Formats: sequence, C-alpha cells, structure tokens
Amino acid sequence: MDIKNLKTFIHVAELNSFTKTAEVLGYSQSTISFQIKQLENELNCQLFERINHTIALTDKGKEVLSYAHEMIKLTKELKSSIQDTHSIYGHIRLAMADSLCHSLLEKRFDNFRQQYPEITLKINASGTEEMFRFINHNEVDIILTLDSHIYNTEYIIAKEEKVKVHFVVQADSPLANMKNITIKDILQYPFILTEKGMSYRRILDEKLAELSLEIEPILEIGNTSLICSLVKQGIGVSFLPDYVTDNDVLEGKMVYLDVIDFDIEVWKQLLYHRNKWLSLEMKSVIQYCIDTEFKKDIEEY
Repeated sequence: MDIKNLKTFIHVAELNSFTKTAEVLGYSQSTISFQIKQLENELNCQLFERINHTIALTDKGKEVLSYAHEMIKLTKELKSSIQDTHSIYGHIRLAMADSLCHSLLEKRFDNFRQQYPEITLKINASGTEEMFRFINHNEVDIILTLDSHIYNTEYIIAKEEKVKVHFVVQADSPLANMKNITIKDILQYPFILTEKGMSYRRILDEKLAELSLEIEPILEIGNTSLICSLVKQGIGVSFLPDYVTDNDVLEGKMVYLDVIDFDIEVWKQLLYHRNKWLSLEMKSVIQYCIDTEFKKDIEEY
C-alpha cells in the first residue's frame, strides 16, 4: 500500500475537499483523484460519497481513516527509531495567541536555535477558534491558547496554567488610588483593547454581556507592547494578562485596578491533536514552549 496515497486520503478527509488538498500538497486535482481511486481499488471499497460538489466519508471511509492515521504514525516512528538522534530536523507549525509571541521568542529562541539549528518554525498568530480549525485540518502541529479552559478528548494538553489578568491604568490616573471600584466606574473612561473576539478580550466581552454592559474602545490593536505604551501615556484603560504588565507595575509606571465582583478566569494551554505523531522535532518545540511560557515546575516531556 502506497503511504503517499494514505497521506492524501487523510488530507481529503480532514479538508473535505479534493481542491483544497491539491493546493496544500502541491498536486493537481486530477492527481489527488487518481490517488484516492487507487486506494479505493486496492481496498475494494468506496471511501467517499460524492454528491454534486460535496464529499463525505462513507462508513468504510471512517474506518479506513482511523487505520490510516495509525499507519502514518507507525511509519514515522519507524523512521525516527533509526534516525540519528543527534540530528533532529524538521518544520513545525505553531498557532498561538498574538500576545504570547513576544515572550516566546524574545529571550530563549537564540538558545533553541543553537541547540536545534535544523528545526524551522512557522508561527501563526490567530484567535482560539481559528487555531482549532487549523489543528483539526492538520494545518498546524501545536497550538498555544490564551482563553477559557479547554478540555476535549480530541486534544492532548502538554502543559497548562491559569493566567492572572487585570484592568490597568497609568500610575497617575484618578483611578489608580481608588478602592473597591465597580465595573461601571471604569466604563466611563476610554479603553484601549486587543481585537474583538480574540482570547481574553472575548472572555471580557462575554462577562460584560452577562451584566448587560459593553465597552466601546477608542483603539483596538493586537500589539500588547504598544497598548502598554499608550496606557503609560495616560491615554486610556486596558485589560491585559499580568505577564504583559507586571514589569511596568513593579516599576510604578502602571497600576492594577481594584475592581470588585468581576472575576475572569483565563488559561494558557499548550495542546496538540491526539492523532498527531510526536516526532523528535515536535517534542523539542513542545519542551521549548514549556520552558519559555510556563512558570510552574517544568516537566521533562
């Protein structure tokens, strides 16, 4: 059985499209169709139902998909077992929250490159919903979320921790020395926030909606460093994770607001699909993310 045909079959099943699979794999659509037909002839069963311009796995196709994942996984494990462990190489695709990119790459990436010079990374900054679409279609290998706690048996949690978030203002703001502030108190001030629908911003909006409240920010932007700079200039209030703001707070440039009765729970989670084979390069990137992004006791992965 041709492993290449199995790989093509998995892509078609995940993308629900011969055309998209051709684009991803760099083949012509006729080549994709031929490979699937070869596999169907070899197995003597129909893998997809083709109705008009849509396709769907048959019951037999779903059964074959499970075996195909396992065969690809075993093939990779076989290659890895005879590979020189001192020569780890490959391309890893990582989707993550935009605000985590700076901390992931700023301090340790040079050391990672020195240790693994033949591993290349592609980082896709995106929202949580898009991340899971990517990983379900095998368009990324690992995701690093900053959102509500996610648990689904389809995914393996490599590491997770709760992240503290606060409303922050310039140290000279009238709000800075106030105690027992209500959410309605701060909504009277201008806000600078990350983009609507993205990770902790989405959680904030959902919590406000429960209270029949809404924020109309004067600026929405994904760059948290720029948001901090504008807050320090006294331009507005923001809502950010502590790992973004803690240095400025320690230096007395910004202040966490004492907002009562407004608790929001945000989690940082590193996940991969349960059907994903853990290659040596993928394990190396997972460990790098753990070492860089998680403050609790580090586990060897």
